[in-house]
Amino acid sequence: MNLINALETRYSTKAFDSHKIIPEEIWSQVEAALRLSPSSTNAQPWHFIIASTTEGKKRLTKGTEGLYAFNSQKILDASHVVLFCSRTDMDEDFLHHILEKEDKDGRYATPELKEMMDGGRKMFVNLHINEFKDLPHWLEKQVYLNIGNSLLSAAVLGLDALPMEGIDIEVLNKEFNLKEQKLTAVAAVSFGYKTEDDFNAKIPKSRLEMTDLVTRI
Repeated sequence: MNLINALETRYSTKAFDSHKIIPEEIWSQVEAALRLSPSSTNAQPWHFIIASTTEGKKRLTKGTEGLYAFNSQKILDASHVVLFCSRTDMDEDFLHHILEKEDKDGRYATPELKEMMDGGRKMFVNLHINEFKDLPHWLEKQVYLNIGNSLLSAAVLGLDALPMEGIDIEVLNKEFNLKEQKLTAVAAVSFGYKTEDDFNAKIPKSRLEMTDLVTRI
């Protein structure tokens, strides 16, 4: 699919066809998009809870009871739902884990380059801890990069999707013991295929003009 066509046709799906399941060969590409998403300093501060069974999706709807009940059916009827989670810190063990994986994958031609990357990443982490005092917020920004990447990937693959901040974060943190794992829920995205009568599919897309958005220098 042409990129502009994918951008023009993707939208926030409000009704999923519960009888249509994403084929494994397509879904595996979505999971690849999750894994390969960019992040600042390659920090990769995310974890994904993927629900593709009725039981799994019902567990996720514990986070849509009460105030967010309008999102429950959008979880239950979707083919797959991803709960995007963010790390709440970047401790020494996790930083070392990333560094050693990069080294194993051949990113460092010399020990000096490996040491340089380690120092640079730690510099940014420490800036957000000690000076900006916004480390959890900075890490969540990286998760939103991943969400955007996943939405575009879904559109290119011919899937429909819905990002949802309308979930109870604390309920889901307890449901999946996320705080004990140094994680927090951030948002959920449902993936699948729209119903023929999804009202939102028929509404024209509206975006500001480039003249409102761009300063060319």
